[in-house]
Amino acid sequence: MLRASQSASAILKGSRTRSLNGSLKGLSSRIKINLKVNRPSPPTFNRFLSTTTTKESKESNQQHTLSNRSVIQTLFSHVWPTLDPSLPQSELNHRADLRFRVKSSFAMMVIAKGINVNVPFCFKWLVDDLTNLQSSSSSASSVSEILTTSPEVALMSTSPFLLLLGYGLSRASTSFLQEARNATFAKVAQATIRKVGQSTFAHVHDLDMQYHLTSNTGTLSRTMERGTRSMSFVLNSMVFNVAPTILEVGVVTCIVNYTFGPEHALCVLSTIAAYVGYTIGITQWRTKFRRDMNKLENLGSGRVSDSLINYETVKYFTNESWEVERYGKVLRGYEEAALKTVSSLSLLNFGQNAIFSVGLTGIMYLTVSDIIAGDASVGDLVLVNGLLFQLSIPLNFIGSVYREVKQSLIDMEAMFKLRSTVPIVQDREDAVELEVKGEDMDIRFENVKFEYPSSTDRKVINGLTFDVKEGQTVALVGSSGCGKSTILRLLYRFYDPTGGKVFINDRDIREYSSSSFRKNIAVVPQDTVLFNDTILYNIRYGDLEATNEEVIEAAKKAKIHDTIMSFPQGYDTVVGERGLKLSGGEKQRVSIARAVLKKAKILFCDEPTSSLDSTTERNIMANLKEVGKSHTTIIIAHRLSTVQDADKIVVLKEGRVEEEGTHWELLRKQGMYKDMYESQQDGGEEEVLIDDGKLRGDDDDDDGKLKT
Repeated sequence: MLRASQSASAILKGSRTRSLNGSLKGLSSRIKINLKVNRPSPPTFNRFLSTTTTKESKESNQQHTLSNRSVIQTLFSHVWPTLDPSLPQSELNHRADLRFRVKSSFAMMVIAKGINVNVPFCFKWLVDDLTNLQSSSSSASSVSEILTTSPEVALMSTSPFLLLLGYGLSRASTSFLQEARNATFAKVAQATIRKVGQSTFAHVHDLDMQYHLTSNTGTLSRTMERGTRSMSFVLNSMVFNVAPTILEVGVVTCIVNYTFGPEHALCVLSTIAAYVGYTIGITQWRTKFRRDMNKLENLGSGRVSDSLINYETVKYFTNESWEVERYGKVLRGYEEAALKTVSSLSLLNFGQNAIFSVGLTGIMYLTVSDIIAGDASVGDLVLVNGLLFQLSIPLNFIGSVYREVKQSLIDMEAMFKLRSTVPIVQDREDAVELEVKGEDMDIRFENVKFEYPSSTDRKVINGLTFDVKEGQTVALVGSSGCGKSTILRLLYRFYDPTGGKVFINDRDIREYSSSSFRKNIAVVPQDTVLFNDTILYNIRYGDLEATNEEVIEAAKKAKIHDTIMSFPQGYDTVVGERGLKLSGGEKQRVSIARAVLKKAKILFCDEPTSSLDSTTERNIMANLKEVGKSHTTIIIAHRLSTVQDADKIVVLKEGRVEEEGTHWELLRKQGMYKDMYESQQDGGEEEVLIDDGKLRGDDDDDDGKLKT
């Protein structure tokens, strides 16, 4: 069989359809927008926020079921891995190294805080020594007289310099230990992020087709990205902010209680409690302003990219001013949210300073009272002042740390919930490998029934039975929605049948491991999506170990080699996102080349020539026929002219086999296939058939129908 061409009417019909679709899209976009010509205004800022907030609240209630405690426990189970003796020695050594680093980081944190707390004591002793030295020297005529007459005073005069040296060493030691802790723990944090990120990515690939069809790809990507980024922030916050601050508060409170008494310690704790409570309360209140900013930033970014991607459409309808106005509305909303954020930050900072000032004044009042009563020295006043000011430094960040940790826990919760999702289709524990022996690769569908989980009231496949023998080319035809593409998904085991069985080599495919039979099935999908990489990479994806020569040979079989060589960069041409730099026909031929390169025993083609011109279609079908000699081939076809040479044509209706046979057998049956064939002939497809060396079609009937 050779197909000559499509008629001009069919071409014009497709052209008119595309033109009409484009016009309807343009019309719908014009109905949705309004600028100076009685167009309705777009959703307002407040309306957008309320809608989004309500939606997010519902999603949050449905999805966020893990507690913060369980999220943190899951996180730290990766930070402190178990030492399972059954693991390889290299993995055991790696885990032991991580544990050692965690313990070392904790030890350095404790030592650094201990030294840091000692700094105010250096100031206290320095002030006390200088005060005593000044008192001793007030009755002497000169410093030299003091040094020669009183050895104790002479020793006292050198003490301030030693204390200054101690102060400098303490500051330097604290800084060194903090940086050493950061460097030591960095490997723990990064190793945890790498392992969790990689295992999450692998888990997402293991999830079933139904999950991916009902999930937003962008959302999945953001969930993984935010989850891994949040892990880094939570780990760093816990190790470098929260834990050290809690430790320092405890140490300072104990020191104040021991040195000055419980009254002073209570004043310190009250100040810290009020400071933390106020900070968390205001931070929670102002978080909604920050959330509004983020929403509007995302909305603005989306509108900019959407407008620029549709640059031609904007120009076609001269809607530049409308696009600018839409973007301006978002920027005005962002401006309002930003002003609220800045104002609330000022309120937060003022309140923090007020609380701290009141607390500091209170404890210094108590200390001054002790000095007047003779129960404390002037240096003690410096001590309490220094201790509280040291605490204020990490406390200043508690608001932002609390907000970010809270958001990070939500992001991590979403990621860990994703990791806990169990795929519907899983391999059995006793699954065996599919062993291909010689030419043996038969397929059989036996009374198969199936409905998609999202529409259980409609059976897509309803008692389907047919077989495909080794080396046969079998075509699946039928109206849209009869289950043709679902057969591929069942054969590839993206889904399991709800009834009946699918066999390969007389064995239920559920008894095989999925990877073993999938690697023996090559697929040419109807909608080809390519990686944003080179043509060479996209073709080689069929066999990552293939040589350049094998890639070129596959491209030649798919009739794409000459086209590739006409590009300036040849096989190194980057195809763009989803392959948009290539035409539909070019993408499909790359897909065919990729399938050919896989060298699988089963070749499944879903409308393999739907985007090709008539000449290329004939060449591709001829090549697929040649390739199919060493394959078991299944072709889904809408154009019956492309499958007339098939060994068997299976006609589907409402999920079951209506009739089957060769092209000529089905025409003689005067059934559904003949009606479909004549309908396509009436639609303007001009067929040229070869039968016993005679051209048929033009001179059989005036109307172009084939006499049977």
